[in-house]
Amino acid sequence: MSPVVESVSASPGHTFSKDVLPRIRLLAGLGVEGDAHMGATVKHRSRVAADPSRPNLRQVHLIHAELFEEVARAGFEVGPGQMGENITTRGLDLLGLSAGTVLAVGEARVRITGLRNPCAQINGLADGLLGQMVRRDGNGRPVFLAGVMGVVVEGGVIEPGMPVGVHAPEGAHVPLERV
Repeated sequence: MSPVVESVSASPGHTFSKDVLPRIRLLAGLGVEGDAHMGATVKHRSRVAADPSRPNLRQVHLIHAELFEEVARAGFEVGPGQMGENITTRGLDLLGLSAGTVLAVGEARVRITGLRNPCAQINGLADGLLGQMVRRDGNGRPVFLAGVMGVVVEGGVIEPGMPVGVHAPEGAHVPLERV
């Protein structure tokens, strides 16, 4: 299956979940038009409190739809937008991308900056869900599963059903880290 956009979401308020919409517009250097996390500098409240002048590496949040199916097998019902993502994909191993990978959707381009750091707010959606978003690898290191973050390098409209092109950066694969 070729990678595709399954759903798009945004919220003008700092809510955990976002409303599923028929389309979103990405703005270069800013993020999702009308979303509370749009901006050139950090917008997540914890990051604003630490240093509001830092660059916003979390303009767009992407999650793979297959994650919802995985947590459903563990008894959790989660759907698009509920975990705060702007773009839900299908058929794309987001977590396995190299840092700096550019995703092309229509005219829009999103450069992947890193992993979403799952927070305790996830348990507000369903008690125990946070435990599904953080696992341990064979060496005991945490593995974060709650999607990836990116910045908009070229704006454009994104709608469900649009194909997702993947453009890996040149050079060696650079594993994603928390941002």
